[in-house]
Amino acid sequence: MSEVVALAVLAASLLAAIAHWRLAPDWVVAAAGAGLLLALGVLSSASAGSTLKELAPTVGFLAALLVLADGCRRAGMFDALGALMASGARGRPGRLLAMVFLVAAGATAVLSLDATVVLLTPIVFATAARLRANPRPHVYACSHLANSASLLLPVSNLTNLLAFRAAGVSFTRFSALMVLPWLAALAVEWLVLRSWFAGDLRQSGTRPGGKLDGVDVPWFALGVVALTLAGFVASSPIGIAPVWVAAAGALVLALRHRPRPQELVRAAEPTFLVFVLGLGIVVHGASQHGLASAVGSLLPHGSSLLALLGVAAVSAVVANLLNNLPATLIILPVVAVGGPGPVLAMLVGVNVGPNLTYVGSLATLLWRRIVHAHDEQTDMGEFTRLGLRTVPPILVVSTAALWLALRVV
Repeated sequence: MSEVVALAVLAASLLAAIAHWRLAPDWVVAAAGAGLLLALGVLSSASAGSTLKELAPTVGFLAALLVLADGCRRAGMFDALGALMASGARGRPGRLLAMVFLVAAGATAVLSLDATVVLLTPIVFATAARLRANPRPHVYACSHLANSASLLLPVSNLTNLLAFRAAGVSFTRFSALMVLPWLAALAVEWLVLRSWFAGDLRQSGTRPGGKLDGVDVPWFALGVVALTLAGFVASSPIGIAPVWVAAAGALVLALRHRPRPQELVRAAEPTFLVFVLGLGIVVHGASQHGLASAVGSLLPHGSSLLALLGVAAVSAVVANLLNNLPATLIILPVVAVGGPGPVLAMLVGVNVGPNLTYVGSLATLLWRRIVHAHDEQTDMGEFTRLGLRTVPPILVVSTAALWLALRVV
Protein backbone atom coordinates (compact mmCIF):
# COMPACT_ATOMS: atom_id res chain seq x y z
CA MET A 1 0.00 0.00 0.00
CA SER A 2 2.87 2.39 0.77
CA GLU A 3 4.28 1.79 -2.70
CA VAL A 4 0.91 2.49 -4.33
CA VAL A 5 0.44 5.71 -2.34
CA ALA A 6 3.96 6.93 -3.10
CA LEU A 7 3.60 6.30 -6.84
CA ALA A 8 0.13 7.88 -6.90
CA VAL A 9 1.44 11.04 -5.22
CA LEU A 10 4.36 11.18 -7.66
CA ALA A 11 1.99 10.79 -10.63
CA ALA A 12 -0.27 13.55 -9.28
CA SER A 13 2.68 15.92 -8.83
CA LEU A 14 3.91 15.34 -12.37
CA LEU A 15 0.41 15.66 -13.82
CA ALA A 16 -0.04 18.99 -12.05
CA ALA A 17 3.22 20.23 -13.60
CA ILE A 18 2.11 19.12 -17.06
CA ALA A 19 -1.53 20.25 -16.90
CA HIS A 20 -0.83 23.57 -15.16
CA TRP A 21 -4.14 23.58 -13.27
CA ARG A 22 -5.18 26.99 -11.99
CA LEU A 23 -6.97 25.64 -8.92
CA ALA A 24 -4.24 23.10 -8.11
CA PRO A 25 -0.82 24.56 -8.96
CA ASP A 26 2.05 22.12 -9.22
CA TRP A 27 3.84 23.52 -6.17
CA VAL A 28 0.74 23.08 -4.03
CA VAL A 29 0.22 19.50 -5.23
CA ALA A 30 3.87 18.58 -4.66
CA ALA A 31 4.00 20.16 -1.20
CA ALA A 32 0.66 18.61 -0.19
CA GLY A 33 1.79 15.24 -1.56
CA ALA A 34 4.96 15.40 0.54
CA GLY A 35 2.87 16.22 3.60
CA LEU A 36 0.54 13.32 2.85
CA LEU A 37 3.44 10.85 2.66
CA LEU A 38 4.63 12.08 6.05
CA ALA A 39 1.14 11.96 7.59
CA LEU A 40 0.54 8.39 6.39
CA GLY A 41 3.95 7.20 7.56
CA VAL A 42 5.08 6.31 4.03
CA LEU A 43 8.11 8.51 4.65
CA SER A 44 9.68 9.34 8.02
CA SER A 45 10.27 12.91 9.09
CA ALA A 46 13.98 12.16 9.48
CA SER A 47 14.19 10.91 5.90
CA ALA A 48 12.28 13.93 4.59
CA GLY A 49 14.51 16.27 6.59
CA SER A 50 17.60 14.61 5.16
CA THR A 51 16.25 15.09 1.63
CA LEU A 52 15.53 18.78 2.27
CA LYS A 53 19.00 19.27 3.75
CA GLU A 54 20.56 17.67 0.69
CA LEU A 55 18.50 19.72 -1.78
CA ALA A 56 18.70 23.08 0.03
CA PRO A 57 22.13 24.21 -1.31
CA THR A 58 21.14 23.31 -4.86
CA VAL A 59 17.80 25.10 -4.60
CA GLY A 60 19.50 28.16 -3.09
CA PHE A 61 21.98 28.14 -5.96
CA LEU A 62 19.13 27.94 -8.46
CA ALA A 63 17.37 30.91 -6.82
CA ALA A 64 20.54 33.00 -7.03
CA LEU A 65 21.00 32.12 -10.72
CA LEU A 66 17.41 33.08 -11.49
CA VAL A 67 17.87 36.47 -9.81
CA LEU A 68 21.17 36.93 -11.68
CA ALA A 69 19.47 36.18 -15.01
CA ASP A 70 16.66 38.62 -14.17
CA GLY A 71 19.28 41.26 -13.38
CA CYS A 72 20.76 40.70 -16.84
CA ARG A 73 17.30 41.22 -18.31
CA ARG A 74 16.89 44.50 -16.42
CA ALA A 75 20.28 45.63 -17.69
CA GLY A 76 19.06 45.14 -21.27
CA MET A 77 21.30 42.20 -22.10
CA PHE A 78 18.59 40.21 -23.87
CA ASP A 79 17.36 43.25 -25.80
CA ALA A 80 20.92 43.82 -26.98
CA LEU A 81 21.20 40.16 -27.98
CA GLY A 82 17.99 40.51 -30.00
CA ALA A 83 19.36 43.55 -31.82
CA LEU A 84 22.64 41.74 -32.42
CA MET A 85 20.83 38.72 -33.86
CA ALA A 86 18.74 40.94 -36.14
CA SER A 87 21.80 42.81 -37.36
CA GLY A 88 23.88 39.66 -37.84
CA ALA A 89 21.10 37.91 -39.76
CA ARG A 90 21.28 40.52 -42.56
CA GLY A 91 17.70 39.71 -43.50
CA ARG A 92 18.42 36.01 -44.12
CA PRO A 93 16.55 33.42 -42.01
CA GLY A 94 19.41 30.94 -42.32
CA ARG A 95 21.84 33.40 -40.78
CA LEU A 96 19.28 34.23 -38.10
CA LEU A 97 19.14 30.55 -37.14
CA ALA A 98 22.94 30.55 -36.80
CA MET A 99 22.76 33.64 -34.58
CA VAL A 100 20.02 32.07 -32.45
CA PHE A 101 22.17 28.94 -32.09
CA LEU A 102 25.15 30.92 -30.83
CA VAL A 103 23.13 33.07 -28.44
CA ALA A 104 20.93 30.24 -27.13
CA ALA A 105 23.91 27.93 -26.58
CA GLY A 106 25.77 30.66 -24.68
CA ALA A 107 22.76 31.78 -22.64
CA THR A 108 21.90 28.21 -21.68
CA ALA A 109 25.45 27.34 -20.69
CA VAL A 110 26.10 30.49 -18.65
CA LEU A 111 22.69 31.57 -17.30
CA SER A 112 20.90 28.18 -17.33
CA LEU A 113 18.20 26.78 -19.57
CA ASP A 114 15.53 28.80 -17.73
CA ALA A 115 17.05 32.00 -19.11
CA THR A 116 16.86 30.63 -22.65
CA VAL A 117 13.25 29.52 -22.30
CA VAL A 118 11.83 32.43 -20.28
CA LEU A 119 13.95 35.40 -21.39
CA LEU A 120 15.42 34.56 -24.80
CA THR A 121 12.44 32.88 -26.51
CA PRO A 122 10.27 36.06 -26.44
CA ILE A 123 13.24 38.03 -27.83
CA VAL A 124 13.58 35.48 -30.66
CA PHE A 125 9.88 35.87 -31.46
CA ALA A 126 10.31 39.66 -31.63
CA THR A 127 13.47 39.38 -33.75
CA ALA A 128 11.82 37.04 -36.26
CA ALA A 129 8.83 39.39 -36.52
CA ARG A 130 11.19 42.30 -37.07
CA LEU A 131 12.80 40.45 -39.97
CA ARG A 132 9.42 39.18 -41.23
CA ALA A 133 10.74 35.63 -40.97
CA ASN A 134 8.87 32.50 -39.93
CA PRO A 135 9.63 32.12 -36.19
CA ARG A 136 9.24 28.30 -36.10
CA PRO A 137 12.86 27.26 -36.84
CA HIS A 138 14.28 29.77 -34.39
CA VAL A 139 11.78 29.11 -31.60
CA TYR A 140 12.28 25.34 -31.93
CA ALA A 141 16.03 25.97 -31.69
CA CYS A 142 15.46 27.71 -28.35
CA SER A 143 13.56 24.68 -27.06
CA HIS A 144 16.12 22.13 -28.23
CA LEU A 145 19.17 24.10 -27.12
CA ALA A 146 17.66 24.83 -23.72
CA ASN A 147 18.02 21.10 -23.13
CA SER A 148 20.94 19.98 -25.33
CA ALA A 149 23.16 23.00 -24.68
CA SER A 150 22.81 22.58 -20.91
CA LEU A 151 25.51 19.91 -20.83
CA LEU A 152 28.48 22.25 -20.49
CA LEU A 153 28.62 23.78 -17.00
CA PRO A 154 27.35 22.75 -13.56
CA VAL A 155 25.22 25.93 -13.56
CA SER A 156 23.55 25.23 -16.92
CA ASN A 157 20.74 23.02 -15.59
CA LEU A 158 19.18 22.06 -12.28
CA THR A 159 20.02 18.43 -13.09
CA ASN A 160 23.69 19.45 -13.42
CA LEU A 161 23.56 21.16 -10.04
CA LEU A 162 22.15 18.02 -8.45
CA ALA A 163 24.80 15.82 -10.07
CA PHE A 164 27.76 18.16 -9.61
CA ARG A 165 28.52 17.18 -6.01
CA ALA A 166 27.82 13.50 -6.64
CA ALA A 167 30.30 13.47 -9.53
CA GLY A 168 33.12 14.39 -7.16
CA VAL A 169 34.86 16.73 -9.63
CA SER A 170 35.72 20.41 -9.60
CA PHE A 171 33.87 23.05 -11.62
CA THR A 172 36.74 23.16 -14.12
CA ARG A 173 37.00 19.39 -14.53
CA PHE A 174 33.24 19.04 -14.96
CA SER A 175 33.34 21.59 -17.78
CA ALA A 176 36.44 20.03 -19.36
CA LEU A 177 34.79 16.61 -19.42
CA MET A 178 31.55 17.94 -20.87
CA VAL A 179 32.84 20.31 -23.54
CA LEU A 180 33.19 17.55 -26.17
CA PRO A 181 29.70 16.08 -25.48
CA TRP A 182 28.34 19.66 -25.59
CA LEU A 183 29.94 20.43 -28.96
CA ALA A 184 28.77 17.08 -30.35
CA ALA A 185 25.19 17.80 -29.26
CA LEU A 186 25.27 21.27 -30.84
CA ALA A 187 26.63 19.88 -34.11
CA VAL A 188 23.83 17.30 -34.41
CA GLU A 189 21.17 19.87 -33.49
CA TRP A 190 22.48 22.28 -36.13
CA LEU A 191 22.58 19.70 -38.91
CA VAL A 192 19.11 18.30 -38.16
CA LEU A 193 17.30 21.61 -37.52
CA ARG A 194 18.89 23.20 -40.59
CA SER A 195 17.67 20.28 -42.72
CA TRP A 196 14.25 19.97 -41.05
CA PHE A 197 13.33 23.65 -41.55
CA ALA A 198 15.07 24.08 -44.92
CA GLY A 199 11.90 25.34 -46.58
CA ASP A 200 11.29 28.02 -43.94
CA LEU A 201 14.91 29.11 -44.05
CA ARG A 202 14.85 29.69 -47.83
CA GLN A 203 12.25 32.43 -47.49
CA SER A 204 13.53 35.99 -47.77
CA GLY A 205 13.39 38.36 -44.84
CA THR A 206 13.92 42.06 -44.15
CA ARG A 207 17.30 43.51 -43.29
CA PRO A 208 17.15 45.93 -40.34
CA GLY A 209 19.08 49.15 -40.26
CA GLY A 210 21.80 50.00 -37.77
CA LYS A 211 24.33 47.72 -36.16
CA LEU A 212 22.57 47.47 -32.81
CA ASP A 213 19.62 49.67 -33.74
CA GLY A 214 20.03 52.01 -30.78
CA VAL A 215 20.37 49.36 -28.07
CA ASP A 216 23.36 49.88 -25.79
CA VAL A 217 25.58 46.92 -24.97
CA PRO A 218 25.27 46.31 -21.20
CA TRP A 219 28.97 46.09 -20.47
CA PHE A 220 28.51 46.26 -16.71
CA ALA A 221 26.15 43.26 -16.67
CA LEU A 222 28.44 41.34 -19.02
CA GLY A 223 31.35 42.06 -16.70
CA VAL A 224 29.38 40.83 -13.68
CA VAL A 225 28.48 37.59 -15.49
CA ALA A 226 32.12 37.07 -16.53
CA LEU A 227 33.36 37.67 -12.98
CA THR A 228 30.69 35.33 -11.59
CA LEU A 229 31.86 32.55 -13.92
CA ALA A 230 35.45 33.22 -12.90
CA GLY A 231 34.32 33.04 -9.29
CA PHE A 232 32.77 29.61 -9.89
CA VAL A 233 36.09 28.37 -11.26
CA ALA A 234 38.17 29.92 -8.48
CA SER A 235 35.89 28.98 -5.58
CA SER A 236 35.65 25.28 -6.36
CA PRO A 237 39.25 24.31 -5.40
CA ILE A 238 39.16 26.28 -2.12
CA GLY A 239 35.85 24.85 -0.96
CA ILE A 240 33.60 27.93 -1.22
CA ALA A 241 30.07 26.89 -2.12
CA PRO A 242 29.09 28.24 -5.57
CA VAL A 243 25.80 29.56 -4.16
CA TRP A 244 27.74 32.42 -2.52
CA VAL A 245 29.39 33.37 -5.81
CA ALA A 246 26.03 33.36 -7.64
CA ALA A 247 24.43 35.36 -4.83
CA ALA A 248 27.23 37.94 -5.00
CA GLY A 249 26.72 38.41 -8.74
CA ALA A 250 22.96 38.74 -8.29
CA LEU A 251 23.49 41.24 -5.44
CA VAL A 252 25.79 43.47 -7.52
CA LEU A 253 23.22 43.74 -10.32
CA ALA A 254 20.40 44.29 -7.81
CA LEU A 255 22.31 47.15 -6.15
CA ARG A 256 22.91 48.76 -9.53
CA HIS A 257 19.30 48.59 -10.76
CA ARG A 258 17.57 48.66 -7.35
CA PRO A 259 14.43 46.64 -8.10
CA ARG A 260 11.73 46.47 -5.45
CA PRO A 261 12.07 43.60 -2.94
CA GLN A 262 8.93 41.91 -4.24
CA GLU A 263 10.41 41.96 -7.75
CA LEU A 264 13.53 40.19 -6.51
CA VAL A 265 11.41 37.58 -4.76
CA ARG A 266 9.34 37.10 -7.91
CA ALA A 267 12.52 36.70 -9.99
CA ALA A 268 13.64 33.83 -7.72
CA GLU A 269 10.42 31.96 -8.62
CA PRO A 270 9.63 30.82 -5.06
CA THR A 271 6.73 28.62 -6.15
CA PHE A 272 9.04 26.70 -8.48
CA LEU A 273 11.54 26.26 -5.66
CA VAL A 274 8.80 24.90 -3.40
CA PHE A 275 7.80 22.53 -6.20
CA VAL A 276 11.38 21.26 -6.49
CA LEU A 277 11.65 20.66 -2.75
CA GLY A 278 8.23 19.02 -2.54
CA LEU A 279 8.92 16.86 -5.57
CA GLY A 280 12.27 15.85 -4.09
CA ILE A 281 10.52 14.49 -0.99
CA VAL A 282 7.87 12.74 -3.08
CA VAL A 283 10.47 11.13 -5.35
CA HIS A 284 12.47 10.02 -2.32
CA GLY A 285 9.35 8.35 -0.92
CA ALA A 286 8.65 6.58 -4.20
CA SER A 287 12.30 5.55 -4.49
CA GLN A 288 12.27 3.99 -1.04
CA HIS A 289 9.25 1.91 -1.97
CA GLY A 290 10.53 0.16 -5.06
CA LEU A 291 10.96 2.76 -7.80
CA ALA A 292 14.72 3.16 -7.31
CA SER A 293 15.34 -0.59 -7.30
CA ALA A 294 13.22 -1.04 -10.43
CA VAL A 295 15.15 1.64 -12.32
CA GLY A 296 18.46 0.48 -10.87
CA SER A 297 17.93 -3.02 -12.22
CA LEU A 298 17.91 -1.56 -15.74
CA LEU A 299 21.15 0.40 -15.38
CA PRO A 300 24.45 -1.17 -16.47
CA HIS A 301 27.53 -0.83 -14.27
CA GLY A 302 31.02 0.32 -15.11
CA SER A 303 32.58 3.05 -17.25
CA SER A 304 33.00 1.22 -20.55
CA LEU A 305 31.54 2.82 -23.65
CA LEU A 306 28.66 0.32 -23.76
CA ALA A 307 27.91 0.88 -20.07
CA LEU A 308 27.86 4.66 -20.49
CA LEU A 309 25.62 4.34 -23.55
CA GLY A 310 23.27 2.15 -21.52
CA VAL A 311 23.13 4.66 -18.65
CA ALA A 312 22.42 7.53 -21.07
CA ALA A 313 19.69 5.57 -22.88
CA VAL A 314 17.92 4.42 -19.70
CA SER A 315 18.15 7.93 -18.25
CA ALA A 316 16.59 9.41 -21.41
CA VAL A 317 13.71 6.92 -21.31
CA VAL A 318 13.04 7.54 -17.61
CA ALA A 319 13.19 11.32 -18.18
CA ASN A 320 10.51 11.08 -20.85
CA LEU A 321 8.34 8.86 -18.66
CA LEU A 322 8.73 10.75 -15.37
CA ASN A 323 10.28 14.13 -16.33
CA ASN A 324 14.01 14.77 -16.10
CA LEU A 325 14.05 16.17 -12.55
CA PRO A 326 12.49 13.07 -10.92
CA ALA A 327 14.62 10.90 -13.21
CA THR A 328 17.77 12.60 -11.90
CA LEU A 329 16.70 12.22 -8.27
CA ILE A 330 15.99 8.50 -8.80
CA ILE A 331 19.00 7.55 -10.93
CA LEU A 332 21.69 9.70 -9.31
CA PRO A 333 22.15 7.65 -6.10
CA VAL A 334 22.47 4.47 -8.19
CA VAL A 335 25.12 5.75 -10.62
CA ALA A 336 27.06 7.92 -8.13
CA VAL A 337 28.90 4.89 -6.76
CA GLY A 338 30.44 4.36 -10.21
CA GLY A 339 32.30 7.67 -10.24
CA PRO A 340 32.04 10.68 -12.57
CA GLY A 341 31.63 8.68 -15.81
CA PRO A 342 28.18 7.16 -15.11
CA VAL A 343 27.00 10.39 -13.43
CA LEU A 344 27.87 12.48 -16.48
CA ALA A 345 26.42 9.85 -18.83
CA MET A 346 23.19 10.13 -16.86
CA LEU A 347 23.26 13.90 -17.49
CA VAL A 348 23.54 13.29 -21.23
CA GLY A 349 20.36 11.20 -21.00
CA VAL A 350 18.30 13.48 -18.75
CA ASN A 351 19.39 16.70 -20.49
CA VAL A 352 19.15 15.64 -24.14
CA GLY A 353 16.38 13.04 -23.82
CA PRO A 354 13.63 15.58 -22.98
CA ASN A 355 13.76 16.92 -26.55
CA LEU A 356 11.74 13.85 -27.50
CA THR A 357 8.47 14.71 -25.71
CA TYR A 358 6.76 17.71 -24.12
CA VAL A 359 6.82 16.11 -20.66
CA GLY A 360 10.54 15.34 -20.69
CA SER A 361 11.56 18.53 -18.89
CA LEU A 362 9.92 21.39 -17.00
CA ALA A 363 11.70 23.81 -19.35
CA THR A 364 9.97 22.31 -22.40
CA LEU A 365 6.57 22.58 -20.70
CA LEU A 366 7.29 26.23 -19.93
CA TRP A 367 8.51 26.84 -23.49
CA ARG A 368 5.25 25.45 -24.84
CA ARG A 369 3.23 27.90 -22.71
CA ILE A 370 5.39 30.82 -23.93
CA VAL A 371 4.87 29.78 -27.56
CA HIS A 372 1.09 29.65 -27.06
CA ALA A 373 1.20 33.07 -25.39
CA HIS A 374 2.62 34.43 -28.67
CA ASP A 375 -0.36 33.01 -30.61
CA GLU A 376 1.73 30.25 -32.14
CA GLN A 377 0.79 26.58 -32.03
CA THR A 378 3.02 23.60 -31.31
CA ASP A 379 2.32 20.25 -32.89
CA MET A 380 3.13 17.27 -30.67
CA GLY A 381 3.64 15.05 -33.71
CA GLU A 382 6.15 17.43 -35.26
CA PHE A 383 7.91 17.91 -31.92
CA THR A 384 8.26 14.15 -31.47
CA ARG A 385 9.37 13.50 -35.05
CA LEU A 386 12.01 16.20 -34.75
CA GLY A 387 13.08 14.71 -31.42
CA LEU A 388 13.47 11.29 -33.03
CA ARG A 389 15.88 12.87 -35.53
CA THR A 390 18.03 14.55 -32.85
CA VAL A 391 17.85 12.64 -29.55
CA PRO A 392 19.14 9.16 -30.57
CA PRO A 393 22.19 10.40 -32.52
CA ILE A 394 23.06 12.94 -29.81
CA LEU A 395 22.88 10.26 -27.12
CA VAL A 396 25.35 8.18 -29.11
CA VAL A 397 27.83 10.84 -30.21
CA SER A 398 27.77 12.83 -26.95
CA THR A 399 28.22 9.72 -24.82
CA ALA A 400 31.06 8.55 -27.06
CA ALA A 401 32.62 12.01 -26.72
CA LEU A 402 32.26 11.73 -22.93
CA TRP A 403 33.92 8.32 -22.95
CA LEU A 404 36.80 9.80 -24.93
CA ALA A 405 37.06 12.82 -22.63
CA LEU A 406 37.25 10.61 -19.55
CA ARG A 407 40.37 9.02 -21.02
CA VAL A 408 41.99 12.17 -22.36
CA VAL A 409 41.24 14.94 -19.82
